[in-house]
Amino acid sequence: MLIDKFGRQITYARIAVTDRCNLRCFYCMPENAMHFLPRKDLLTYEEMERLSKILTDEGVTKIRITGGEPFVRRDLIHFLTNLRKNTKLKELHITTNGVLTEQYLDQLKSINISSINLSLDTLDEARFLEITRRDEFTNVMSTFNAILYHNIPLKVNMVAMKGKNEDDIVEMAELSLSHPISVRFIEEMPFNGSNEDHGLISYQEILDILSSKFGELSKIQDPENSTAYHYKIPGSKGNLGIIAAYTRSFCGTCNRIRITPEGVMKNCLYDGGGLNLRTLLRDGSSDRDIAEALQTAILNKHKDGHLAEANRDKSTFESMSSIGG
Repeated sequence: MLIDKFGRQITYARIAVTDRCNLRCFYCMPENAMHFLPRKDLLTYEEMERLSKILTDEGVTKIRITGGEPFVRRDLIHFLTNLRKNTKLKELHITTNGVLTEQYLDQLKSINISSINLSLDTLDEARFLEITRRDEFTNVMSTFNAILYHNIPLKVNMVAMKGKNEDDIVEMAELSLSHPISVRFIEEMPFNGSNEDHGLISYQEILDILSSKFGELSKIQDPENSTAYHYKIPGSKGNLGIIAAYTRSFCGTCNRIRITPEGVMKNCLYDGGGLNLRTLLRDGSSDRDIAEALQTAILNKHKDGHLAEANRDKSTFESMSSIGG
């Protein structure tokens, strides 16, 4: 088992397969001057399959595939199919912006994908263009409806931003009234590749906006190790989640690590990263060597995201697409 110095077992790994994306959301990356990784610097699918096997041998039971946008990398479905052959992997999830996803839903269904997280920050087409800098709203909504049609468990992730899309919070929440989905509202994080502060809408402010419209929400049980606080509008088919990603009030039960596209392991979204798994995977290290290096690195995991941020190099500004979310 992979256990940190606070006794928390690591059972969840987020693996970013690319830093590239077909959208340019302003809270995720700068509009220009993005320097994407050359292909040789990315982990290969074979390396990620080997790494996934090592992780599951050490007690990881859940993997989420992220990007960038995962579906801009060719042959992703083949990679996901191979991951599903690992009998120790109990849950395989994917996060996507939905632009290219619809064409793969039959195959995702056939490999029994555990769930899809769909990034969608507004239901207003003009505002979608403003946020993403790309005219892809129709494709994303087609994917949304197709996921429902295929009966694949769906979470819709909205990053809530002051002065940008706070007026959409209620309309997004209303999706849960008639659909058996989870609509999650996420505090904006500071990883947009710049020093720009877009203005935080806090967990409590989001809850207040929802309560002012729908009355008192029913608090429902949060899954173990959840980053979201879950609520339900009485009579709704789905539920709502609020993720305090900036205020970081959920860190005490953290059970996850992140692997960036170039193979750097991060104990926390807010830390600077450390262990270079790509080097170990390519220098002849055995699976046991890599497992031991993972355990050593996990012992450096901070108690919470505030301490992780305090100890990171402040001169480096990252984008969410390069971190892996």
